Amino acid sequence: MKKVLTTGLWVMVLTSLFTVPAYAQELIVGGQAVGIQITTQGVLVGGLSEVETDSGSMSPARDAGLQAGDLIVSVNGREIDSADMLTDAVAASEGECLSLGIRRGGKDLSVAVTPVPSAEGRPMLGILLRDGLTGIGTLTFCDPDSGVFGALGHSINDAQTGLTIPVREGSITDAQIVSVRPGASGAPGELSGVSDLGRVLGEIERNTAEGIFGSVFETPEGRRLETGSITAGPASILSTVEGHELREYAVEVNRVYHEADGTHAMLSVTDRELLEKTGGIVQGMSGSPIIQDGKLVGAVTHVFVTT
Repeated sequence: MKKVLTTGLWVMVLTSLFTVPAYAQELIVGGQAVGIQITTQGVLVGGLSEVETDSGSMSPARDAGLQAGDLIVSVNGREIDSADMLTDAVAASEGECLSLGIRRGGKDLSVAVTPVPSAEGRPMLGILLRDGLTGIGTLTFCDPDSGVFGALGHSINDAQTGLTIPVREGSITDAQIVSVRPGASGAPGELSGVSDLGRVLGEIERNTAEGIFGSVFETPEGRRLETGSITAGPASILSTVEGHELREYAVEVNRVYHEADGTHAMLSVTDRELLEKTGGIVQGMSGSPIIQDGKLVGAVTHVFVTT
């Protein structure tokens, strides 16, 4: 019988999140749902595919040594920043060899690849491309002095490759939660929301293992709390699981781990109302600030699911 700990999650303390200037003695705590929009630096190879030609299936990209997770940054020496630019360059190649500048594992490489004509006569490489994404997350804090914000609590990764997406530009927007899929056996559950693209709140500047960071255009209203260290015992989280309604929910910090990459903790939801609504922590609540003894001590990062 499978058992899913939808009330368990990893958290990371805020003192390990200060990878950008945010040194105010007090921070404005978040908990609001935000829309997340980012575009990549270059074009990400999400996968490789076959091109159906008159001579059969071919994959020029695979044959040239391209790999899922490669970041294409130039074509024939010209910088590209969108999938459309790469598609246009391939279409204009008339089947001639292209030199692709790619970034792989922190190294810059050059790959020569020759498009092949599809059955419809279009030059193609056999690449699945990604140049941006959108989603919903939770704001963790805002520094009232610098305007720096932190959100999400973990990096934004490509769904296919698991690699951290390099951000060219991005923004956070106002958002509201429209439905909840509660956690169930084998699944962590999820908040579904809609972003208000007409209300851009700030710019995303960094995508890191500790969350996304940037600057807000206007300092939001909210509680100002000092930061502190997380310990085992009662605590609470601030989150939005319905509309724009920001609520505080009771949790219990079960264990604290001090490791080389920072301090982590395991906690469980004890708030009956939240358990009835969501079954515990669900996707979309990442970034929810954790409050303990009147201080801001961490942020929700992951739902922990076991079988």
